Formats: sequence, structure tokens, C-alpha cells
Amino acid sequence: MRQAFFITGTDTGVGKSRASAALLHALARSGLRAVGMKPVAAGAAPDVDGVLQNEDALALRAASNVRVPPELDNPVCLVDATSPHIAARNAGVRIDIEPIAARFKELQTLADAVVVEGAGGFLVPLNESQTGADLAVALQLPVILVVGLRLGCLNHALLTRDAIAARGLALAGWICNRLDPAMPEQAANLDYLQAQLGAPLLGDWAFDPQARPADLKIELPRV
Repeated sequence: MRQAFFITGTDTGVGKSRASAALLHALARSGLRAVGMKPVAAGAAPDVDGVLQNEDALALRAASNVRVPPELDNPVCLVDATSPHIAARNAGVRIDIEPIAARFKELQTLADAVVVEGAGGFLVPLNESQTGADLAVALQLPVILVVGLRLGCLNHALLTRDAIAARGLALAGWICNRLDPAMPEQAANLDYLQAQLGAPLLGDWAFDPQARPADLKIELPRV
């Protein structure tokens, strides 16, 4: 049975790429051929051959055990590290969901599992009228929410949960990524989220910027 998941976060910089890579490693350990996809990457620099490269896309590529052309696993790669719709405008292009969905379908024919990492938060703008949420709907994937555990995360997590549910998508699970070691009442915040999010906790990661995704403990979602 083929599997696919859409990874989103309570904000940008909360560990979506780390979670996506950890999930890819876990899927590979379970015997599946797994590939990551970063549909839209904003923030890239040219390599020695002049090809734009994005750190998140490279991290997913390194964690995948299926090799695919870059136009499949990172179809939209933009220079400016800003909101995708602005980065696209600055590059003189428009992000369209339909071609991205077609690339995703191609990936599904090449692997047993596809892990799709969204850009920024769930409602990040992709163009003048569509957001990352519209991409998740187009792909019709169960969502995994990465919660960056820091001040304000309860509000962000519950708003994102509601936005996912409002679009008829399943919240397959969530990950607690502890971003601020000095944050007070971390256990109480975690308990509240476990009671309120209505989805299984797939991983609870201590603050450790040096941790390798392959070593992070993550439960595979049940779909």
C-alpha cells in the first residue's frame, strides 16, 4: 500500500525539514522505498554548475532512499528567502498548484512513500489567491503538524488544527519539537496539546540543534 504525508508547521523555522527527514528515515527502516518532496522552496543559491539549491530540499534528498530528478522532488526553487508568492514575483514567475500535483503523482509511481514538506506555515501564500493549504487539498494527503514548542505555540497549534479540519483533511499526527530550552512549563504545554489536538503524538524531541534526523525517534502514522 502506497503512503504519502503532507508536513506542515505552526510557523516557519519550527523543524518541518527535520521532521520530514526523520519520517523518511523511519519509512526506509520499515522497508519502504521513500522519497521526499519540497514542492516550493524559497531561499536558494546556485551550486558550482549554476543550478539553484535549497537547503531543505537537499536535506530531504539526502534522507530519501529513492533518487529522482530535481524537477520532481523540488519543482519550484526560488532565490529569495521570503514568502513564496513574493519570491516568485521577484523571480518573474507564478506558482501554480496543478503542475506541482502532477509532479507528486509521478513521484508516487517511483516510490512506496512520499513525504511532502510544505513551505512556511499551513496558510503561507503561494500566489495571489492560493496558499499552502490549497496545495495540501489538491494532493489530498493526511497532514502531520510540527509544533515548535515555544511561547505562543498553543494558539498557533490550535489555529492550524482548525484550518486543517476546515479543509476536510485528516490530521494524522503531530510532533513536539522543543525549540526553547528556557521555556517554562513545557510539560504542561505538552499535556494541553495532547489533550486538545485530537491526533497521536508521533515524536517529542528535546532541544538539540545537532541531532541527526536519522537518530530522532518518530512513530509512523497509522493511515
